[in-house]
Amino acid sequence: MRAFDRRVRRRGAVAAAVLVLWGLGLAALARRELFHGAAERLAEAALRVSPGTEFYAVEQGGTHIGFASSTLDTTATGVELIDNFIADLPVGGARHRASAQSHVSLTRVLGLRSFVVTVQSDGGALTVDGRPERDTLLVSIRSGDAPPDTQRVAFTGPLLLPTVVPLAVALGQEPKVGRRVTVQMFDPVSMAARDVALSIRAESLFTLSDSAVFDSAANRWRPAHEDTVRAWQLASDTDGGLSAWVDAAGRLVEVRQPGGLVLRRTAHEIAFFNWKLAADARRGPVAADDDVLETTAIAASARLGGKRIDRLRVRLRHVDLGDFALAGGRQRLSGDTLTVEREGDRALWSYYALPGTAAQRLRFRAELSPEPLLQSSHPSVVALANRLAAGTRDPRVVAERINRWVHDSVKKQITLGVPDALQVLQARRGDCNEHAQLYVALARAAGIPARAAAGLAYLDGKFYYHAWPEVYLGEWVAVDPTFDQFPADAAHLRFVSGGLTRQAELLRLIGTLRVDVLEAR
Repeated sequence: MRAFDRRVRRRGAVAAAVLVLWGLGLAALARRELFHGAAERLAEAALRVSPGTEFYAVEQGGTHIGFASSTLDTTATGVELIDNFIADLPVGGARHRASAQSHVSLTRVLGLRSFVVTVQSDGGALTVDGRPERDTLLVSIRSGDAPPDTQRVAFTGPLLLPTVVPLAVALGQEPKVGRRVTVQMFDPVSMAARDVALSIRAESLFTLSDSAVFDSAANRWRPAHEDTVRAWQLASDTDGGLSAWVDAAGRLVEVRQPGGLVLRRTAHEIAFFNWKLAADARRGPVAADDDVLETTAIAASARLGGKRIDRLRVRLRHVDLGDFALAGGRQRLSGDTLTVEREGDRALWSYYALPGTAAQRLRFRAELSPEPLLQSSHPSVVALANRLAAGTRDPRVVAERINRWVHDSVKKQITLGVPDALQVLQARRGDCNEHAQLYVALARAAGIPARAAAGLAYLDGKFYYHAWPEVYLGEWVAVDPTFDQFPADAAHLRFVSGGLTRQAELLRLIGTLRVDVLEAR
């Protein structure tokens, strides 16, 4: 258990590398200053779309760990984009195979017809497909053998996917350093939208390999011919250093993701066959310098010891804190200083009895309702929640029983992918994200308002990315089924609430945030 504790930390940043890094699984609604006369500019851009396939080496810490490709094809009636991503991600001392595929079908003026995205990992398979119907986007999510969850999402303006955004930015208007755009990114997994600010920060020349020859002495492919390509850096102001270099044709040249993951455009043989040839070198344990969990951890300025922390005061530096959910409940923020106090017994007294009043159920409708991949109304989830709540109507007792059951019943195992409560209940394995997802589903099924939180948790001298639940007993209380803490100790620093909807915001902390410990007791 202790070894797992050292490794299990917010691998959602790694799952995001599969989704965000390659731009899979998200839709974008163009708005604000992205396009003036958007439909006309998209139509003009579509006329300059050139078919072709580009290949990418996926690297982490200088090691070739994967392969990606992007194919753009034009037909008499539309444009087709097919993207593939596969990598052996170094997480928790081992390598985990993860892959993503997307097929986007567009009209000749780059309007969305349909998309299908599939993400596969040791956590299972997830498929998201969608198509516009008038002023709504019809999205269906399928996880494992569970029935699909279909929802309609309203949108306005031209509907784009991220793989189309570089095309539209580069072809819709001449790239220029200093140009800024804002897009509203819609995530079909969480069924939520968020603003992403982008800017063209730099212009540069890249030397790219467009063909390769095999070097038998080195047992690898090397460049045979190279070409010079001009590209512009399209960077996110909010996603922790995520940046993409795009050429004048709107095709990706290089992508950098927080956590050290990089995609580099190169010849097919170098991107694919060198990755396969290097398979033996990637076997065996992963060094700490390469492990994504360790390279994204934040060193504490002082060791806290092994005791339970009831009060923690820290200074958070080098990050704009304004958009994070740092204040409220157990947490107080004053300037850049955050104070966290573990809830005492009084905070655990619940003023209501299950299943709660009609007014309370209305007030906490969102925190009591099922969501995609959080199936709190599924018969299997409801049956277990009823069994755990048997004999009592006290929310505290039920919440603590659920915490203990999830801790004892779910095997501690690092997995990649998007957490699905029903799959976790069936597989009984996972890390902090799976523990939190299943806990929230069971708590909601029992009638207790619950939500996921994410941020940092302290262990052995470092703050690691972590996820845990919060339940409402009379006020919001943090609990942690991964570590069997009820309530969670004060060494949990909440940055976001809302689970998958908000967790991508943590990406901008990676490589930037510094934590100074001012008080711990």
